[in-house]
Amino acid sequence: MDPNITVVTLGVSDLDESIRFYRDGLGFPLRDRDPDSDIAFFTLDGTWLALYPWDALAEDATVPTEAVSAPEKRDFSGVTIAHNVSEKSEVDAALEAADAAGGGIVKPAQEVFWGGYSGYFADPDGHLWEVAYPQLTDD
Repeated sequence: MDPNITVVTLGVSDLDESIRFYRDGLGFPLRDRDPDSDIAFFTLDGTWLALYPWDALAEDATVPTEAVSAPEKRDFSGVTIAHNVSEKSEVDAALEAADAAGGGIVKPAQEVFWGGYSGYFADPDGHLWEVAYPQLTDD
């Protein structure tokens, strides 16, 4: 198996709301899509982000919906998505953009034990994103 990830698919409770969050709030480039389609793709550098209704994604993966919690009832899934930036100030700007777009700040930006600067936000369905400046040299 070639060790790369080409698509990350998030199960969402409201596809239109999630499209607005990622496209309008965070500026992710939405790939052309049929407005009647129940999936959305964003073309990112090196990978794609897909949004698909929560129940349909569980069905596609053949996971009984009673075996997975509804998005509003689940606890931490053990998965986060990370976005690295090239400047410390970009961490704060990205968190502010996510907050303004309707996401929630989970962990405000701060210096972290591994020598960088990061914070977390949650999208409208609670998927956690870390925005990090991985300080590799002294500032």
